[in-house]
Amino acid sequence: MQHHRDLTDWTAIAPAATVEAARHGWRAKCLQRLVRLDLPVPTAIALSCDLVRAIAGGAAPDMGRIAAVFGDDMLVSVRPSPANPDWGGPGSVLNVGMNDARHAELTATLGADAADAMYLRFVQSFATHVARLDPDMFDRAPGPGALAAALSAYHAETDEDFPQDPARQLADVLRSMARAWEGPTARLLRQAKGAPADAALGLIVQTMAKALGPGLSGSGTMQCVDSVTGTPRITGRFRGQMQGRGAAGDALYLTRDARGPSLEDAAPAVFAELHAAARSCRARLREEMQIEFVVEDGQLRIIDAQKVARSSRAAVRIAVGLAQDGIITRQEALLRVEPRALSELLHYQVDPRSPRDRLTRAIAASPGAATGRIVLTSAAAQAAAARGEACILVRRETAPEDIRGMHAAVAVLTERGGMTSHAAVIARGLGLPCIVGASDLRLDARDRVMRLPDGRILREGDEVTVDGTSGEVLAGAAEMLEPALDETFHMLLHWADNERDIGVRANADTPEDARTARMFEAEGIGLCRTEHMFFDEDRLTVMREMIFADTAADRQMALERLLPMQRSDFIALFDIMAGQPVCIRLFDPPLHEFLPHDREGLRSLAEAVDRPLSEVTRRVDALTEFNPMLGMRGVRLGIAMPEIYEMQARAIFEATVEAQRRGARVVPEIMIPLVSAAREVEIVKTRIDAVAAAVRVAMGAGFDYRLGVMVETPRAALRAGEVAANADFLSFGTNDLTQMTYGLSRDDAGRFMSAYVNQGVYREDPFHVLDTDGVGELVLLGARRGRAAKDGLTISICGEHGGNPESIAFCRAAGVDYVSCSPFRVPVARLAAAHFAILAPRAEPAGTGAGSGSRSGPKSGAESGG
Repeated sequence: MQHHRDLTDWTAIAPAATVEAARHGWRAKCLQRLVRLDLPVPTAIALSCDLVRAIAGGAAPDMGRIAAVFGDDMLVSVRPSPANPDWGGPGSVLNVGMNDARHAELTATLGADAADAMYLRFVQSFATHVARLDPDMFDRAPGPGALAAALSAYHAETDEDFPQDPARQLADVLRSMARAWEGPTARLLRQAKGAPADAALGLIVQTMAKALGPGLSGSGTMQCVDSVTGTPRITGRFRGQMQGRGAAGDALYLTRDARGPSLEDAAPAVFAELHAAARSCRARLREEMQIEFVVEDGQLRIIDAQKVARSSRAAVRIAVGLAQDGIITRQEALLRVEPRALSELLHYQVDPRSPRDRLTRAIAASPGAATGRIVLTSAAAQAAAARGEACILVRRETAPEDIRGMHAAVAVLTERGGMTSHAAVIARGLGLPCIVGASDLRLDARDRVMRLPDGRILREGDEVTVDGTSGEVLAGAAEMLEPALDETFHMLLHWADNERDIGVRANADTPEDARTARMFEAEGIGLCRTEHMFFDEDRLTVMREMIFADTAADRQMALERLLPMQRSDFIALFDIMAGQPVCIRLFDPPLHEFLPHDREGLRSLAEAVDRPLSEVTRRVDALTEFNPMLGMRGVRLGIAMPEIYEMQARAIFEATVEAQRRGARVVPEIMIPLVSAAREVEIVKTRIDAVAAAVRVAMGAGFDYRLGVMVETPRAALRAGEVAANADFLSFGTNDLTQMTYGLSRDDAGRFMSAYVNQGVYREDPFHVLDTDGVGELVLLGARRGRAAKDGLTISICGEHGGNPESIAFCRAAGVDYVSCSPFRVPVARLAAAHFAILAPRAEPAGTGAGSGSRSGPKSGAESGG
């Protein structure tokens, strides 16, 4: 296009100049801001992205006009300036304009060593990056004869002397950097970083600050916060008689330090000026910046500034600190922290500064890191915990009977599975680091070893580190960072609560889960999976007796023994949640999940139920289903064996009365799982109402409760109007709804999901990010039909998607009242909901009355953390 041929499209960087990040790149815009702060920035011009693109295409810019900006003694650097600093770019080229004449002048003013070093650096850079000569031929450190050897090598390889015209040198450097940006390798690298295919590059030409010569001279960087922790601390380095970030000269600490000399001691005035510049950048640029500077004979020059690189914990502390100091608003502070980054603050993390010996990498299913010894069975995990030893539970895949082993372990690693496999979901609920789908490792149960892709073999008892944040398994014990649940973390989330307009609850199955939910300030429990309460040893035995009962009366006897256990669980949940809503899902899984399948387990079961081993084996085989996810589970089990749901309802209501007698206001929410027909709800509701009436009479106390449906089947979503007639709420269980809509097994899809995503079959793993087109349409349809049939119907999401930021955006737009997710994902959901409320505010919250968990307005200043 015509504007690409504008070969004078460059701008001198000055306070009044028109410099735009989109047109000239981020570095040009940042330099202009530094100039406007009246900092000592060397003269610079910004070549527009259009001009650079034209140069890459072979056009020749007006080098006379550009060179005239810098005068006859032009000595400049050229730096890349893409629109986004994360996109990278070609390396900077320093000392453009060095030639024999300039070398002689600098020898007289700076000394031979400094002049040789500057000329050599430019010859090396020009030869390798512009002339494209073999780098090994020019890889010589400064010293006697190095410059002459480099100039001789250049002549030998090109059959011409090193170019002496500064304007030609600059033109060649600009052309080389422009073409490097457009090369296929560079395109692939930046697209991997999220850059668009047509990402543009600007270039900065700036007068060289030499950093060499008499007096105090050198280069360095300074920042005023720690990049890992975010705490205020001056860090950086200064190297005397050295140019550029890659320099390796005599080092000085910046501040006074007992370990050695410092810039503060050597040049207090320079240090004070530099520190003032850093503070000015923070206040005026509204960000923590790393300053790149040069000192020439005691005179400070500011070369560049860029946003301080930071860990997730540092990002929170920096954002909150800037808001507390009035530099940015609280809303800006919230938007500067990526919601997913909060997951790293809740757990131990591998210190990014420590070395890593990676054994394998797979799906990062639950964040955090832990070190322990490998165990291959749940029994071994429990034994290790009893001895006080940290252990990593490694399984081909976990099953419900592994719950106790997972509780005993400090982390979980499985060969199979995806983001919503059993191991992943339970680990996230427990806050355990977890990696799943490690298909390139091989478990050998007979020899009790784990074979790795590189040929190494790990044995049970070997120590490893599981990094559930990165998905890496590391050899040995890695250095760790502690969780960062400090005042700034809680303050940021209180600010988020003041902004968000959708409720956030937690999925919590045990009192321990509930306490975690309270710690992260969830607004209640959105899903309590009662089956997880039955896997303790004493309860599991009674549960198996109930399963083996031949008649309803025998089942009832076993259930009577489980009743007080369930009641005590619910009392504990109500006490911990202190009047917040608690949604309890009735028994869901098929019964065979509570039965053993190995010979040793079958023998123990035969002893427990006092039956022959052969009979027990036949009974277990008979209960095993070909497709258990679609079989005798959920409401189907409750209708076929109504005494199970009746026992649970009685336990809930008796716990409610007991909690009310202690002064709590409790309105339990009872949820029926796996519904597909309205008649199922009618039948269960009738029985639960009868149990409620009986408990009210027997205990002489009144209470209310809410009955709802977990929408997990496409038919329930399609017939939501009929289903809602007997329900107070519909909670979409998006894990199973995704599974049934796609016809995918969430436990096995991990085997091919990466291939599907990589080839564009699915944009994302639908078990990780809610499929808004397919599953989302069922949610929208179900919510609309349900609300049309019943006023005041509460709509929620209780699948693992509830903690996913993109899915929360959909839920909020769909008018969902609240989302519910694993306790350790509650902070992520709170912050993500605030982001969307800030970026796309709406007039009214979506809440629909009591127990919805909706947002009814901002909290007070005290609640918001001040």
